[in-house]
Amino acid sequence: MSKIRIAHMAGPTATIQNTPPLVTSNKARLRKGLAPLLGNDGSISTFDALRAQRLAAPVKVYVEQFSAHPLEADTAELYADPDGYIDSEGNFSRERKSAGDKPVYEIELTPEDGLYPLPYMAMQKDGAPWEEEATAPGSPLSRQGFFPDGSRSFEEIDRLSIGVDGKVNMIGGRAEVDFYRVAPPGGFTKGLASADRADAGEGDVATERLGWDFFAYKPYHLAKAPPRPMLAKITNDVQAIMSSGKYDGAIWTQGSPQVEETAYWFNLLIDTNLPIACNAAQRPQGQVSNDGPANIVDSVTYIESRIWDDGAGNNRVGTIVLQEQQFFAAREVAKVDARPGGYVATGGHGGIMGQITHAGAPYIMYVPAYKHTAKSDVNLTRLPAMVKASKLGPEGIGTIDIPVKDGTGKLLADAIPSVSIVKDGGYAAEMFGDDPAAEADLDFLIKHKLTSGKLAGFVVEGLVPYGAATSELRTAMLRRASFSGLPVVRVGRGYPEGFADPEPTSIAGLNLTSTKARMLLMACLMKFGSLPAAANPAKPTPEEIAAHRAALAAYQKVFNTH
Repeated sequence: MSKIRIAHMAGPTATIQNTPPLVTSNKARLRKGLAPLLGNDGSISTFDALRAQRLAAPVKVYVEQFSAHPLEADTAELYADPDGYIDSEGNFSRERKSAGDKPVYEIELTPEDGLYPLPYMAMQKDGAPWEEEATAPGSPLSRQGFFPDGSRSFEEIDRLSIGVDGKVNMIGGRAEVDFYRVAPPGGFTKGLASADRADAGEGDVATERLGWDFFAYKPYHLAKAPPRPMLAKITNDVQAIMSSGKYDGAIWTQGSPQVEETAYWFNLLIDTNLPIACNAAQRPQGQVSNDGPANIVDSVTYIESRIWDDGAGNNRVGTIVLQEQQFFAAREVAKVDARPGGYVATGGHGGIMGQITHAGAPYIMYVPAYKHTAKSDVNLTRLPAMVKASKLGPEGIGTIDIPVKDGTGKLLADAIPSVSIVKDGGYAAEMFGDDPAAEADLDFLIKHKLTSGKLAGFVVEGLVPYGAATSELRTAMLRRASFSGLPVVRVGRGYPEGFADPEPTSIAGLNLTSTKARMLLMACLMKFGSLPAAANPAKPTPEEIAAHRAALAAYQKVFNTH
């Protein structure tokens, strides 16, 4: 059977590509005369954590027969003879010389075999054992726990994770994978020679900086998340990969709280008919009951199965998030808890499209009714080269040109809009009346966006399901923002099941969550530009109201269909 070809795209803060700290083993501590590592109960740790490492030279080991399972010996008559015997002095011979000799298998382990679980022997430069990633709690001197690309995590899965049939190589046996560092969680702070690269890039890797070139959340005191303009690089890279003609599909890995937003962004922006399966993990690679390897293997199964194909080679489900054997529509998925199974379908009207069974068989039960990927009205191909943005100047509100794409069709970082989520509970207003000074935070935010020279807008996470703001003053201020050219989307707070109703001066976000509505509004701003501004946003003329409603209708049409 020919293997499918998959692109793995490494995203930021990805627990699925993170490992627990490499803690110095007791074998190393005791060899250096140091106090042993203590277990959770305060006693000396009985076992060392075994971490995947590479042998530097071949080594011969002897494994006791019938030690792989406590009931192997119960059916000893079904087994062939062992390779030999070990006597009480540790000497090996092919024949048993005394009744106390242990039957063993002789195994030669070589570096070419790949990773082996072994005790971790490294110490710090000053002779102290490693206890966490940093040299000491809160220290800026730290190792990295995140992988720089997906190659190591995929290798560990293929080498060390065992399928229900007792076999390994669950990815490599079915797929050829290329690894891309789109916005990776780990980086090469001293650079990397081209010959040492495991990813699909070319040339030497230049020195990389945390928070600029890679994005990790641990050690927590050094955490860095990607800024909004990074969406442009992510979009361009993913679009190029999906348009390359090399692959049957792609897997995107990212931090578990943020993967839902990026998946929906791909659903809106990436012009492709190929499947993109997004994975996250609630537990790092190698931790007890880690969920990441199964998610990745299930994504390979999903891509290979072609259940996403409509029969004409088109992707009928769009981008998915595949977690714990279920695959979710990108529009509806949300993380609700930091545990396996901690994802739900929002909106109250479906969202879970199918599953991978315990035996690894994929099934699809429903397909989305909304536009996505190749059919999206706001995908990268359909975005214009330039739009207008509202800009407050000495003469009032005017417009400026905002380039959206460069001459090669790539999305520009400065085009990524600034959209804020505005949220309040009941009893939120500072005072009675209509003085904007009483809502200084929102008043400042509106003025800031109008002077920033960027595409901008607001999402109101308001009452359920209407999306109305929780005070009349804030409603009036947001109406003024809309007539200043800043579109406002209304959604219900939390995970609303009902639909926000249409309203003449804002966009109904239907049953989207505020985070998903934000992503869609950002895409719409790059498609349509700012709304037409009134000369006096507090008192628009009938003609200005008509122009405003016509522009708003184009936004609403996209929100109704995506």
